[in-house]
Amino acid sequence: MSLLDQMAGMLGGKMGQYQTILTWINQQGGIDGLLDKFRKGGLSTIVESWLSSGASMPVSAAQIESVLGTPAIAELAGMLGLDTLKTSSLISKYLPEIVDGLSPEGKVDGQQDLLTAGMNLLKGKLFS
Repeated sequence: MSLLDQMAGMLGGKMGQYQTILTWINQQGGIDGLLDKFRKGGLSTIVESWLSSGASMPVSAAQIESVLGTPAIAELAGMLGLDTLKTSSLISKYLPEIVDGLSPEGKVDGQQDLLTAGMNLLKGKLFS
């Protein structure tokens, strides 16, 4: 099951919740800001694998929490009604796919509106 299939199922088709996730990513500095946090956290090799055309390297829930910090994870967990461990695990599972989906040319467009791009990804998956 792909990221968007899983997210659509997890969110029960509630676009408002999906928008909340994208808003949270924007609050973290957008995709560029989020990737920069991972690079500064010593995970540059992992980030570059997500942007490359090859296989994406995994990231652990512990690495997610280390890079993003407990407060940011707790904020998203509260928004989604999940505990922080489940939230970190979901991020570790899906972030590589999100980055891959938003970087078809191997780079993320920093000027791209994340909410619009994310909703287009979701619509493309749901209506294709």
